[in-house]
Amino acid sequence: MSQWSANINVMIKAARYAGRSLMRDFKEVENLQVSAKGPGDFVTRADYKAEEILREELMEARPNYGFCGEESKEIMGADPTRRWIIDPLDGTTNFLHGLPHWAISMALEHKGEIVAAVVFNPVGEEMFIAEKGGGAWLNDKRIRVSGRKRLIEMIFATGLPFGGRADLPDTLQDLARILPATAGVRRWGAASLDLAFTAAGRYDGFWERRLQVWDMAAGLLLVKEAGGLITSVYKDGNPMEDGSVIASNEPIFNQFVKIIRND
Repeated sequence: MSQWSANINVMIKAARYAGRSLMRDFKEVENLQVSAKGPGDFVTRADYKAEEILREELMEARPNYGFCGEESKEIMGADPTRRWIIDPLDGTTNFLHGLPHWAISMALEHKGEIVAAVVFNPVGEEMFIAEKGGGAWLNDKRIRVSGRKRLIEMIFATGLPFGGRADLPDTLQDLARILPATAGVRRWGAASLDLAFTAAGRYDGFWERRLQVWDMAAGLLLVKEAGGLITSVYKDGNPMEDGSVIASNEPIFNQFVKIIRND
């Protein structure tokens, strides 16, 4: 799209700036893999540095807006109706291991609703963009959710609990129901990209529990503006409040929701 809004232009500029910083650090991670200490502390610093860049860029352009980032204390803006919701490095574990699947996720919230979104994958130079009422885009190309209508032909994405998290039994039960009915499930470790890929029709659907607001804020708008449907894993729930999401195209949405909720 040739003409983005002023807010989207601000977000794209900030994402590119932070992306360059992260790419320099990502190249360095490969050298640190072989050391006994590993790249853990280095990656933590890279994450904080990226958030600092985003905060400075966004606050300079929009000094009255609030700022909610993963790595720092929330800043309340002079304009209480607008805030940035930022994950400077979604897919930290991938980044830490030298896996080229991670992203910068940025959303603008106005009166409790996400109105602008950018998910930037610096490794692939893929900028996913959405604005309320303006459709969803990948770089300069319009994107739409998958047109498939049969579950058995579809691929879904999710997150798998790690480190003994309490939702492991729920996820194992999800997989027991969904794997036999579909063409497969992928777990790539970055919810913002899972939602962006769903918006682009690469995945046919996505579900996950226990997400943070910055993991999904941008991705939710991308899916909606690409023609997809979204709900909470929990009946009468709200993804931004309960941290769970089910997203897919319209033809299989109800069927997908039934499988995940085990209705």
